[in-house]
Amino acid sequence: METLVCTTPGQFEYRPGVQPELSSDHAIIKMKRIGICGTDLHSFQGTQPFFEYPRILGHELAGELVEFDGASGFEKGEKVTILPYFYCGTCVACRAGKTNCCVQLKVSGVHMDGGMVEYLKVPSYSLVHGDGLSLDELALAEPLAIGAHGIRRAAVQPGEFVLVIGAGPIGLGVMEFARIAGGQVIAMDVNESRLAFCREKLQVPYTINARSADVTEQLREITNGDMPTVVIDATGNQAAINNAFHYMAHGARYVLVGLQRGEITLSHPEFHKREATLMSSRNATRQDFEHVLNSLKQGLIDPVTYITHRVSFGQVKDQFASFLNPANGVIKAMVEM
Repeated sequence: METLVCTTPGQFEYRPGVQPELSSDHAIIKMKRIGICGTDLHSFQGTQPFFEYPRILGHELAGELVEFDGASGFEKGEKVTILPYFYCGTCVACRAGKTNCCVQLKVSGVHMDGGMVEYLKVPSYSLVHGDGLSLDELALAEPLAIGAHGIRRAAVQPGEFVLVIGAGPIGLGVMEFARIAGGQVIAMDVNESRLAFCREKLQVPYTINARSADVTEQLREITNGDMPTVVIDATGNQAAINNAFHYMAHGARYVLVGLQRGEITLSHPEFHKREATLMSSRNATRQDFEHVLNSLKQGLIDPVTYITHRVSFGQVKDQFASFLNPANGVIKAMVEM
């Protein structure tokens, strides 16, 4: 079995791996699709928190179920994806149903080796039925679930203005589920081609270039002077995260989906007088995955349009660095096995 290992920041190496053997309450999946996400890119750059090298990346996954134990209702050969967040089931978070932020959480491809392999062994509880969806759609379920979870955290209400900062794949998912929840979406990014994608492919009604000199004025005009009642960061950029505190309406909720290594800086008086709410949104739960799959089956989302680049497993080592270059216009790269 061949694996692709990120040995150090900026370096990949193909290595032989050990074919996994089935054990109690686990399953083995033959990998077919691996989505390249921001976490993978940050890990390659050496800027991802919670990360150690060497590591096999990959947690946006789809494949065929080869063997399994303790997974009632599944069939060999069916298409599946997984919840790549492996939890203990007994800690304070798990007991409250928040398995996405388990005290001992191990995320595939981050805290432990992930899916850039020919065969992957996972806990059976992580399996998710394909339900007739394509391999591409199943591989995109995880990043969409991140967006769905962020919107659920924000408790978006119909009609309210939702500012989403960052128009990468995670930000696009946030926008999609904000729209499904009835929110009026405002997309903000520094990349004009991504803002154009938001307008043309997602029909986002309002877009703002974050480098504009009059961002606050544009937001006031769009929101009839109120400012957005929901602000969501999907950049993981420290300056963007700190700047967004200035874009909040009084009584607003600010949700951090993106993650960075530095400190958050804000004016306490400005934050306090708004009685604002700041929260993080980490990973997703099965409830979010189910919402995503139902939305896909109903045709509410067409995430395959996000895929701008495709590579074979054997090409990843040589082409991965190019996915970091904004000039290449990468929104979502998909690895085909």
